[in-house]
Amino acid sequence: MSSEAGDWPQEIKQAAERIRPYVRSTPCLEYRDGVVLKLEQLQVTGSFKPRGMFNRMLCASVPPAGVVAASGGNAGLAVAYAARRLGHRASIYVPTPTPAVKIARIEEYGGEVHQVGATYNEALEASARAAAASGAIVVHAYDQPEVVAGAGTVAMELPALDTVLVAVGGGGLIGGIAAWFAGSARVVGVEPDGCPTLAEAMRAGGPVDVETGGVASDSLGARRLGELAWAEVERGHVSDSLVISGQAVLDARRELWSEARIATEPGGATAYAALSSGAYERRPGERVAVIVCGANASPGDLG
Repeated sequence: MSSEAGDWPQEIKQAAERIRPYVRSTPCLEYRDGVVLKLEQLQVTGSFKPRGMFNRMLCASVPPAGVVAASGGNAGLAVAYAARRLGHRASIYVPTPTPAVKIARIEEYGGEVHQVGATYNEALEASARAAAASGAIVVHAYDQPEVVAGAGTVAMELPALDTVLVAVGGGGLIGGIAAWFAGSARVVGVEPDGCPTLAEAMRAGGPVDVETGGVASDSLGARRLGELAWAEVERGHVSDSLVISGQAVLDARRELWSEARIATEPGGATAYAALSSGAYERRPGERVAVIVCGANASPGDLG
């Protein structure tokens, strides 16, 4: 599958057709005047991730050894779910801080969980060794063309808009959305200050390793922005990166619950935090879509 700029819209359309039997077309909520929430936390497995994982597996010839993935949690859930639906084995490598609720659900979906290291990067290295030894195919959490194209199908379901706010970890979601719009709408990344991969890449002129931690690191804790997402930055399809505090993310999560009864994980509330904290100031008449990208956390602390 090519990742040239001109190919992306067609590849995203093809991905949408390919994955249609397996994923949901999630609703868009007119939350406030000019603000639309894309409720992707209602996707199967509780995040946008199955779109890319199904597309990757449906594009590949999967051997008896199955698939191997590394994940902070949500990608692992999606890989395990997609593998079960498609009749494949799945081995999921996660760092030790991965929330127990995510590990339990990966196992419920039939995934074989391996907890390795303290960070996603360590789990990624272990997964690569396992794939090489077993002959399983690798399903990357965010930096494969099929995965990015699948993520880009989120953008196809949005209404007319001026700007999209997207949480960024490794960049698969923002890469796919930016590739779909290709400059016809502003695409703005939003990152907690503990995981600023896009902001640091933009500062350095290319992806660089960053230290990761903080409230959303289990879903946005990639150490380095993916090359496919960076290519969309270089093409001018990503307008900006806003870095916000972990407290702003937690406040946004509570606000979504108290105002709209939308339960998210911290990563899922990160894009909305740009609005609720004032980091993003909506212009008069501007129509903004916010991707609420995940809900895999215990809601017990929402009140």
